[in-house]
Amino acid sequence: MSEQLTQLPPSADPSNPNINASTSSHSPTPWTPSPKKSRWRLHIALRRFLLTSLVLGQTALGSFYMTAVLPYHGGNAIEISLIALFAIMFLWISVGFWMAITGFIIRRFGGDSQSLMRRYRHQDWDNVPLTKTAIVMPIYHEDVDRTLGGLSAVYRSLEQTGHLAFFDFFILSDSRDPKYWLSEQATWYRLCCELKAFGKLFYRRRVLNMNYKSGNIADFLRRSGKSYPYTIVLDADSLMAGDTLVKMVRLMQLEPQVGILQTNPTLVNARSLLARTQQFANQVYGPLFSTGLAAFQGGEAAYWGHNAIIRTAEFMRHCGLKRLTGKGLFKGAISSHDFVEAAYIARAGYEVWLEPELAASYEETPPSLKDELARDKRWAKGNLQHIYLLLFGKRLRFAHRMAFLNGVMSYLASPLWLAFLVLTTIETTYLVLHAINYFPEQHSLFPVWPEWHPELALQLALSTLGLLFFPKILALIDVLISGRRKAFGGFFCLKISMLLEMLISTLLAPIRMLSHTRYVIEALFNVSLRWAGQNRSDETRWLAAIIDQGPGTLIALAWSGFAWWLDPMFFYWSLPISIPLALAAPTTVLLSRVNIGQWFKKYHLLLTPEEIQTNQLLTISNQPVLTTSFTSRAVFVEAILNPLLNQVHQRLARSAHRGQKQKYLFDCCQRCLTQGIEALTQQQMTLLASHKESLALLHRQAWQADVNSYWGKELGKRVYS
Repeated sequence: MSEQLTQLPPSADPSNPNINASTSSHSPTPWTPSPKKSRWRLHIALRRFLLTSLVLGQTALGSFYMTAVLPYHGGNAIEISLIALFAIMFLWISVGFWMAITGFIIRRFGGDSQSLMRRYRHQDWDNVPLTKTAIVMPIYHEDVDRTLGGLSAVYRSLEQTGHLAFFDFFILSDSRDPKYWLSEQATWYRLCCELKAFGKLFYRRRVLNMNYKSGNIADFLRRSGKSYPYTIVLDADSLMAGDTLVKMVRLMQLEPQVGILQTNPTLVNARSLLARTQQFANQVYGPLFSTGLAAFQGGEAAYWGHNAIIRTAEFMRHCGLKRLTGKGLFKGAISSHDFVEAAYIARAGYEVWLEPELAASYEETPPSLKDELARDKRWAKGNLQHIYLLLFGKRLRFAHRMAFLNGVMSYLASPLWLAFLVLTTIETTYLVLHAINYFPEQHSLFPVWPEWHPELALQLALSTLGLLFFPKILALIDVLISGRRKAFGGFFCLKISMLLEMLISTLLAPIRMLSHTRYVIEALFNVSLRWAGQNRSDETRWLAAIIDQGPGTLIALAWSGFAWWLDPMFFYWSLPISIPLALAAPTTVLLSRVNIGQWFKKYHLLLTPEEIQTNQLLTISNQPVLTTSFTSRAVFVEAILNPLLNQVHQRLARSAHRGQKQKYLFDCCQRCLTQGIEALTQQQMTLLASHKESLALLHRQAWQADVNSYWGKELGKRVYS
């Protein structure tokens, strides 16, 4: 039963044995659209050609300057390697630079004429009929209040549009710990009662959580996908306004060749200093980069796995993920599924669009650097797996191969940068400690004179910094021209906030470089090299930060000491890298602090529009949905004693097995009744909470227990109507 999509009728008492769980089934609304033809492929091809020309030309010029800066102008293996690494990294930075420039130009001229949103007038939308759409939220050991509170806000927002009848909601749980899934089930039932959402809001927990999130969604599609022409995928921290959801469905109705429509989520609900910095950067710089990215992707965009709508039947038909057949990292299940699914549905002839103009789409960011890096560790492995598909994937579009390459480079750039620093150190050491060889080639009649051009080195450094920071200046201009300065606290606070964000980004870059390098090495060699345990709290403790960042700090101090001994100028050159690494532990701790983040908010720094203007969707999502505070211990006790919730959990549980398994469950029940839940292991508690008969027996016997017994005392603490 726990694998079914379950509902309880609004008029029914959960204790009624005639209540049946059911899977929602609807007939899709037939409708034949007349899509407007667009020559987007030609326009996007011309844009890509221009981008390629600019990036390659800029990279060639930068590499020429780099060659001129080196003493022997690429005359040995180390210098050739330095030039090659510089070219790769400079090209990577240059792509982002020109995307931001493009985004700025498009926004200043009123939007992208090739986008889906620009093909239709506002009055055209109202004439498009809706059809049944599933909204699915896969969850795994999430904060129940936050997650289902957000889903409740989405439900209410859709209700206000008057189109709720066309949408069904599905909570797809992969949680294994009963303290999570019992809370999920209890909260789901309360939400159904509060929202009158029986038959609209469903809950299903998988017994076998194979293939993680992608497997969870695939399991839902196999069971219920045929009932819904469209499926909207949310993450546990996703929020989307009802108007946006309705518009997405109508746009899919208008454009039958679109297989996936991806929104560009905005970061919200940040509290710590790091999260507020990321949120501010996302909202100030994000519009330029997302607009530029969409302009070059066209109908061959990437899919990010959430805050998006998919054409269900086509997704099911073409996006099944086969296991990789290589070795090591490239063998087994695909970890990062979303980019691959976009490539597969495009291979089948459908389009994938990113639409930055679809507003009111939100997500959250990790509260601390440790949480962010823990997420990056998972993503690094998944993105590096795409190397296999990049090289050996059949019939994939070039644009999606480039999307794979982009994902790979987002993590591979760190070890390349580190290699560049190592080679620079080796080159400098060789020049300082060894006598200059004026005749590197045997039998040469003419000496080779090393040349130093500090003015060229300065120009190259400044131009590289310009590529990194000029897009941020453009973003500031964009905010000012569009009249959004008040939404970020006014011009003065906006300017200070940007300087603060740049400082924090500079401090974090070397820390991320070292961590990402470790993750890449672990993934490529298929080993785990732990430096410290993961801290799962919102704020990072000092001891955990020191242990976690200690290796990087020691490396930085050793490198700086060696640089000072070698040459004072080289020491000064190393400071932008070594200082952030030396301060990594206090940086990690301070950025995780909520009180520091709120202090900046108090003085209107790092503000975002949602913190100044009232946003009903965010307000509702932040309201608690639980009437009881569930702890690890209390949630199981409540599941046994609460008559209403016990019946709910029974309806969602499975029947016990016969024979030896049944006897084992009975023994666990007796141990629980006589000694309390402290006598149970985690596995035993999970078994009891998963089986209907055990829950019924425990409830019945606990209510009949002596007042001085364990369960009698627990019952005496509670009042049930």
